[in-house]
Amino acid sequence: MREVNVVIDGKRVTVPEGYFIIQAAREVGIDIPALCYDPNLEVVGACRLCLVEIEGSRKLQTACSTKVRDGMVIHTESDRVVSSRKEILQLLLDNHPNDCLTCQKAGECLLQEYAYRYDVKFREHYGARRPSYVDTTSPYILKDDSKCILCGKCVRTCSQVQDRRVLSFGGRGFDTRIVIDADFNFDKSSCVSCNRCVTVCPVGALVDKRLLNKGRSWEYHKREVKCKVCEYGCSFEILSKDGRNVAVRAKEANGGRPLCLKGRLTTEFLYVDDPDKPYIKGEEGFIEATWKDALGLKDLLDKLLAHEEEEMGVEYNG
Repeated sequence: MREVNVVIDGKRVTVPEGYFIIQAAREVGIDIPALCYDPNLEVVGACRLCLVEIEGSRKLQTACSTKVRDGMVIHTESDRVVSSRKEILQLLLDNHPNDCLTCQKAGECLLQEYAYRYDVKFREHYGARRPSYVDTTSPYILKDDSKCILCGKCVRTCSQVQDRRVLSFGGRGFDTRIVIDADFNFDKSSCVSCNRCVTVCPVGALVDKRLLNKGRSWEYHKREVKCKVCEYGCSFEILSKDGRNVAVRAKEANGGRPLCLKGRLTTEFLYVDDPDKPYIKGEEGFIEATWKDALGLKDLLDKLLAHEEEEMGVEYNG
């Protein structure tokens, strides 16, 4: 592929012609803020936070969807760019609950990080805010619409697995929100609790419910492991605190890896010192299950025990 030369914030870099500006910037250690961009997902340019100034262009351009051209000179932190980012962040905070101190995502939230970076703060106002609807019907995922910034990353990652495609945009204008199937709760939906949506959410709108009250992000020692349930080998993090493995969380699905609940529960059972009870979804929603049922091992274990007892001359009653 043909390579091009560009200048970003005074730094010269040579990158492939098909690169987007945000990719080229990262080659020279420049972090352009973005809430909707993910190299593993379709580019949509929704959040507008990655706007940059290109010499010769009257308009600011989105770094996530604008490809580099030979000789391009780009400014990622000009006064015009910073002013635009501050306005966008202020609008997001004006429509966001001020609960960073108690939010599970604190310390890993991109909105929080960028607000600190550009010195944008919550402010009192009498305008409308997103409704405070929280879906707590799943034992694996908590969904809080009041924190959603409509970046669409959850929708895009869910749609990458053909037989899932559970999440979508619903409503119009200010009432737009992320819905599950035909606006169901998790317990009545076709969601398989794979946690793909949780791994890409940049804020606290979708969080891993099994991590709640276990600790804060900065308290954990993190160790990556590969799932051994199937050939995909999805990545998980073992979260340790005070010398004990307290939780497992899925890392973002990439490289064709789909993520699944069985893999997550298997990894949790193998590594967590005191794992929470597992649940499976029935016709009336989630119900507490045994580990052998949750991991799909009942038939295998029953046959194995029956075989062992047969060899020992003991009748197995199931």
